[in-house]
Amino acid sequence: PVDVRGWLDNVAIVVEDEPPEGANLLGLYEGINRLDRGSGYNLVAPDRITLYWRPIVEEANSSDPDAIRAEVRKTIVHELAHHFGYGDAELERLGG
Repeated sequence: PVDVRGWLDNVAIVVEDEPPEGANLLGLYEGINRLDRGSGYNLVAPDRITLYWRPIVEEANSSDPDAIRAEVRKTIVHELAHHFGYGDAELERLGG
């Protein structure tokens, strides 16, 4: 959405086939979340959200493009929540 884009100006979203060996992930946020950024936060490499395609398709449990899109959307929202400072425990409590 347009109203959120300004908050994501230094976030790269990439897609890889599989997570690192031994990792059970649909997506991964890497970076400094917005709550932990200090006044010296500038000239840094972009934060990164990686989506892992094969596990997302498996989680969707369907070859239907709409089901896969829904799982991608759910995964992106989860990883964006990390970008905004939510931890896994908070997300679990909120149902996401």
